[in-house]
Amino acid sequence: MLLALEGIAGAGKSTLRDRLLADAHSARIALGHIGQFSWLSLKATRTLIGLRAGHPAATSDHALAAAYRDLELHARHNLISALAQGPLVADRLTLSTACLLALLHHRPIEHYVRPLAEVRAARADLTVLVTTAPDLCQARLARRPTTRRFAEEPATAVRLADLYEQAATTWTAITGLPVLRHPCTTETDLDLLTAACLARLREANQPAVRI
Repeated sequence: MLLALEGIAGAGKSTLRDRLLADAHSARIALGHIGQFSWLSLKATRTLIGLRAGHPAATSDHALAAAYRDLELHARHNLISALAQGPLVADRLTLSTACLLALLHHRPIEHYVRPLAEVRAARADLTVLVTTAPDLCQARLARRPTTRRFAEEPATAVRLADLYEQAATTWTAITGLPVLRHPCTTETDLDLLTAACLARLREANQPAVRI
């Protein structure tokens, strides 16, 4: 099972990821962890680094081609082999890439979600969209010692939050795969999200019943 955690910076994705990994270990579920990109193509990597820094590619199609190439390599060389060892949680994946592309190139979100969803080996069985309010995310980011990236600026974060909602709806319409939307504002929220994810992991690990 592939589980993807999506949402704007400061939403609580890393906190949820760490809690899931710890609780899965306690429950004897061999949950692995993987990142958003493969970084296996030098050409694609150059474009992606620029996008992450807030610099649009030469054209929207150039940006999409780089993202597609990287995701394809990620699926072929990383995701498939990792999933063969057990369930996997990705801290950002396809929806985050689509939202970044839409943010910088000002095209409808479907323009990016649809082609990226064609990489079937990278389709998350369950996507968790952490919908923590942007103002709370900003307060959390303010306590971090690191310099803010362009996507963490207040106005940009609000725009991204809206794009994530659109991307999640488009993703389910295209793939039929579920998206769980929930904030990670309180400890209770964290408990609920963790429990929901662990329940799906346990269900996925159940052996098939032969009739």
